[in-house]
Amino acid sequence: MTSRSAAWIRRLDRRVMFGMGALVVAALIWLALSRDNEGETRAAPQREDTAMAGMSGMQGMLSANNGSQSSVKLTAAQLRQFGVTFDTVKLRTLEREVRAVGVVTFDETRVAQVSPKFSGYVDRLLVNATGQPVRRGQPVAAIYSPDLVAAQQELLLAARLDRTMGQSSVPGVPASGPSLLAAARTRMRLWDISDAQINSILSTGRVQRTLTLFSPVSGVVVQKNVVQGQSVTAGMPLMTVADLSTVWVEADLRESEASNVRVGASAVVDLNAFPGQPIAGRVSYMYPTLEQEARTLKARIILPNPGGRIKPGMYATVRLSSPSGTALTVPASALVETGERTFVFVEMPGGVLAPRDVRIGRRAGDYIEIISGISAGQRVVTSAQFLIDSESNLGEVMRSMIGTGTAASMGEMKGLTSSENAGAIGDKRADTKGMKMPSAARR
Repeated sequence: MTSRSAAWIRRLDRRVMFGMGALVVAALIWLALSRDNEGETRAAPQREDTAMAGMSGMQGMLSANNGSQSSVKLTAAQLRQFGVTFDTVKLRTLEREVRAVGVVTFDETRVAQVSPKFSGYVDRLLVNATGQPVRRGQPVAAIYSPDLVAAQQELLLAARLDRTMGQSSVPGVPASGPSLLAAARTRMRLWDISDAQINSILSTGRVQRTLTLFSPVSGVVVQKNVVQGQSVTAGMPLMTVADLSTVWVEADLRESEASNVRVGASAVVDLNAFPGQPIAGRVSYMYPTLEQEARTLKARIILPNPGGRIKPGMYATVRLSSPSGTALTVPASALVETGERTFVFVEMPGGVLAPRDVRIGRRAGDYIEIISGISAGQRVVTSAQFLIDSESNLGEVMRSMIGTGTAASMGEMKGLTSSENAGAIGDKRADTKGMKMPSAARR
């Protein structure tokens, strides 16, 4: 055999082997498809039977709850798993809580002004800085006044006349007549000249160039309107002194909440300057007028201020609470509000949780008034309501599906499933029969 013939024979052997391999692969694919179709044909009735059994079991479970629409029955283990908690519907004293913002201000009853009742000039300013603390009766300014000089001269003259008239020995003339000295003293007192200064003038017999003004209260100078050497007029405020041992907090209440706060209501004031340190107080006054621009009403709370750490002008958050009567209430966490209805889940015998529509009234803190829908003594769910609500909604859907016409619906489902399975199997078999073999295999 020539070398050319041997090469041709080797090429022919390779082609034959490749064709046989392709034929074997095609046969394996066909067998696999046939087995899958037969498996699906056998499994379809089994899946159908399982679905029918599941639907029958669901129908039995829901029929047990038909006595209470949309109710849910949970075991003790499920209650613990869901974290369900309960509370009792009962009469409680409602306390309305109103939150407002406020500002610390001066106690107006402890604010005083230093102002002369005569004209003159500030000869010496003894308290000359804003914020300087002063005591009651402490000298604050020395005033030179021509009117005071004239009044001192009249005082000394009245004193001499009083002594002269007291020594009179004229028959028929009393030893003491109308006292000019008393009139001069009264005039000096009306100008806020102290008795000590008046007695000093009378004892020395000399007119003093300046007279001193004193602080009427103890406190802090919060405003100073004069400097040394300045001319002053009667009634001109020289400085303002405020006693900061107590301060006011004026809270701005919204117009809609103003009727819920009364004089005497308890208040808790949280100052931004002292976080975590609430101060207790009470409402002492409700202002009679409304702020036109902000539509708010002011409530006044008096706070003690030992050490003066609370400064006027500080911002505060105020919580006001006052009792508003007794009512049937539930915790606010028990309500489920959907926008169209408001309901609670009530514990029924046998571990059943049934929804009950309720009408609600006033809200006070953590509790809400119940007008109708449930009665005192019942236990309501206070946590996991939305999870329970989803379970009850699922029950409603399943009840509507397992209602009238269930047998016909299941029959249609069965027929549709059988026809679909047969069609699918037929399609796969048709595809298998129509599959072309590779060209190499046909060789």
